[in-house]
Amino acid sequence: MSLFVVKKSGPLKGEVCLSGAKNAVLPILCACLLTDEECVIKQVPPLKDVFILIDILKKTGAYVDYNEITEEIKIKAVCTQGDVSNENEAVKMRASFLIMGPLLARNGEAKLPLPGGCPIGSRPVDLHLKGFEKLGAKIKQEHGAAEAKCTKLKGGYVYLDFPSVGATENIIMAAAISEGVTVIENAALEPEIMDLVNFINKMGGSVFCFGNGTIKITGVKKLHGAEHTVIPDRIEAGTFMAAAAITDGDVIIKNAVYGHIKPAAAKLTECGVKIEELQDGLRVCSNGRKKAFNIKTMPFPGFPTDMQAIFMSVMTMAKGTSIVTETVFENRFLQAGEMQRMGADIKTEGRVAVVEGVKKLTGSRVNAPDLRAGAALIITALAAEGKTEIGDIYHIERGYSSIDKKLRALGADIIRLEESEEKSQ
Repeated sequence: MSLFVVKKSGPLKGEVCLSGAKNAVLPILCACLLTDEECVIKQVPPLKDVFILIDILKKTGAYVDYNEITEEIKIKAVCTQGDVSNENEAVKMRASFLIMGPLLARNGEAKLPLPGGCPIGSRPVDLHLKGFEKLGAKIKQEHGAAEAKCTKLKGGYVYLDFPSVGATENIIMAAAISEGVTVIENAALEPEIMDLVNFINKMGGSVFCFGNGTIKITGVKKLHGAEHTVIPDRIEAGTFMAAAAITDGDVIIKNAVYGHIKPAAAKLTECGVKIEELQDGLRVCSNGRKKAFNIKTMPFPGFPTDMQAIFMSVMTMAKGTSIVTETVFENRFLQAGEMQRMGADIKTEGRVAVVEGVKKLTGSRVNAPDLRAGAALIITALAAEGKTEIGDIYHIERGYSSIDKKLRALGADIIRLEESEEKSQ
């Protein structure tokens, strides 16, 4: 087992470059199944989730070549098979379910195990399946798997009860090579979805997004190969913003897209951190104790649920009372108990957390309960007195590429150890 050992660090200073967005990479790789021609995807970070999805894509029959050094993937799916219900890898990651739309549209059938992922709350795939039904598919669920079949998908009207990111992506991909026009109402419009849309349109698709939550897809008979560079990871940007804030740092985050992280920038500005938009990124400057602030997670363009735990780190030492309201997932305060081990004053009830800022945190042995909570523990540990050992870091490495190396380059005191190495020290 691996762990991060973090010690209190002085102000982080320097520049950091963001990796490609995990939440954009995964659906884009799935969309490559929509064509039998070669697709080239650039800025693909070497993450555990990426490697899991590559294995699943190969099981469908696709040729996949990933150069980890150049972070470029070539995919050619000349022929695909739709039944991957027996693949254990597909259960490990929720994003694996995003191959269902492309396989259904391409083959007329798809069968996948119901997915897993971080234990942050109920994330059923019913909206995905209802969307496929609106396009003419027959759905069957049994023995932990979902199966969809059709003769040919046809355009239809889909209203999403909730603007689900995954359901929006899956339905867009299924509709891209269907017959006729599909309209999705109350669709999610996150930047990662826009990146997927841009890629599909590069392939010859016809997808248009309206600002009112409506997406229109005109199906085409065939998509061709394309080359695409994935957008920078806005959640990673928020992570380094929080790290700069809690350490009173001065950090330039290269290639960050300000429009993607406005809610995070607004909240840090509110608590006393200076955010400067640059031509190719942004600068985060912090000096002195932060003021308490409140956040309420919402679908884009609201405050992202993926940054909630990360910004709770800043709240733990902010002056006053901060309140977090989580509206997206019902079990996303898993970081709170671990932060309490470090001296944080956090009380949770249902979807609300109340954080009383403290003047001092103390290092402890904690475990990463999920991806973003794990990143939050790293940020908190940067400001805690003494040493913090963070276990179960496989969660963190699902979504962050070399986070320890990037933080060390900014002056953070963080190392990655194997359990045996830690015991020998």
